Amino acid sequence: MSTLLLRLAAPLQSWGGECKFNTRRTERIPTKSGVIGLVASALGRRRDESIADLASLRFGARIDKAGTLLRDYHIAQIANPPCVTNRYYLADALFLAGLEGDCELLRTVDAALASPAFPLYLGRRSCPPVGRLSLGIRDAGLEDALRLEPCLDNGSKESRLRIVVEAQDNYSGYFVRDVPLSFNQEHRQFGFRRVVEYTVENAAIKAQDLEALHEAQTEHDPMAELEV
Repeated sequence: MSTLLLRLAAPLQSWGGECKFNTRRTERIPTKSGVIGLVASALGRRRDESIADLASLRFGARIDKAGTLLRDYHIAQIANPPCVTNRYYLADALFLAGLEGDCELLRTVDAALASPAFPLYLGRRSCPPVGRLSLGIRDAGLEDALRLEPCLDNGSKESRLRIVVEAQDNYSGYFVRDVPLSFNQEHRQFGFRRVVEYTVENAAIKAQDLEALHEAQTEHDPMAELEV
């Protein structure tokens, strides 16, 4: 099985979440519907076109930098009383996302991300991605690809990184409703999927710890006692 890895970075990101009246929230990790929407835009899919092949890809994400929750507060003078809205974003977050599936489809997606048909954004149109988006295809399953890829945040101090992936059975994890069935604005539909969470070692931090331990061991001089 092959996995396409994506680097999701931007000053602001906003991933679906619960919306009630004038409050639009964001999840703290990328949603499958948001990432599939990004891929569909890159491929030039219209909102009324089928996305069944993309939705069938198995999705997961790793939190390399959680970012900060930001509230955007607005008062619109279009009514009396004024309309108050609250929109939530993740500021300075950094995620590693993976799509597992047919290698030919992943190659098509990879090429489209390098030359997208429509503008790309991370959840909302005000959140364009920054820097390299596609990291290429790995000859590994989703879990291994997310575990083995070096942490994208060079300044990370986290010893362990959180990963959320689609479950491969009907018993593990919990349900989330973020599987896109249709992006048609007149009849948008989303289905459920099971996800599981776990953490993995931050390989960069582990390497730093081993280097520090090695330096501490080599500084010890066992002959110093004889000099005394």
